[in-house]
Amino acid sequence: MAAVLCVGLTTLDVTQRVDDFPVPGQKVRSLDAVLSPGGPAASAARAVAALGGRSSLLTALGADALGEFVRASLNPVQVTAVPGTTPVSMVVVRDADGERTVVSRNASVPVTAPDLSGLLAAADVVLLDGHHEGLVIPVARQAKALGLPVVLDAGSWKPVLDHLLPLVDVAACASGFELSEAEVHSYGVPLVIRTQGAAPVTWSRNGSTGEVPVPAVEVKDTNGAGDVWHGAYAYALASGADPVAAIGFASEAAAVRVGAVGNWVERLARWQDSRSGSKSC
Repeated sequence: MAAVLCVGLTTLDVTQRVDDFPVPGQKVRSLDAVLSPGGPAASAARAVAALGGRSSLLTALGADALGEFVRASLNPVQVTAVPGTTPVSMVVVRDADGERTVVSRNASVPVTAPDLSGLLAAADVVLLDGHHEGLVIPVARQAKALGLPVVLDAGSWKPVLDHLLPLVDVAACASGFELSEAEVHSYGVPLVIRTQGAAPVTWSRNGSTGEVPVPAVEVKDTNGAGDVWHGAYAYALASGADPVAAIGFASEAAAVRVGAVGNWVERLARWQDSRSGSKSC
């Protein structure tokens, strides 16, 4: 079974679906409200589990009711949580087109990595999101020493990336990531990928470049779509896919996410079951 270790941020997401975003000072009634685990690493880990992989998550959670709720909601992901806080993200999704706006504090408390030997021994691929410097740097260094592929979810520039990028095999950058492909390569990253929403995904490796189209889909909810893309990409690598060929699979999985309202994890699992010809539980 393909095994992925996801390392980084976990949040508690409070998601409200609305007809339209409120203007300052306005109160609006939501169409729906959901509490769920969020954050790049946690959402990627949920995607890996939904696709049938062995999914592990190294993160930080508070020793409180919020942390307990998030941990329980992450099942069947195998969670290793160091002491920290459980950030809360307020997510508002516009019903008409799935566009979302997010307010989140992200990681705010320094954390220290536990013994990593067991986690890394059980992993085929490591996925990092750049949050929790005390976790991602030790994991990247040890993974590199063991020869494990290291994938970076590069959503936005963080100072830790100066130290993290030289340890990365694949940098999967969001459209708004501040560095160019050439600048990312200058850190020694062999493969640089850039996702661009509904536009084709571009890639560059060893002087070669290309693009991979993404599936057309009716967009219902864009929240976490990039996180699902990264989780699916890491799962494909762990399953033995070529790093460029894995782009198409990841984009298909992300299309399932943006087309889902409600339990996207269940929908992603059903999609994967349909691809393999099995029946969903």
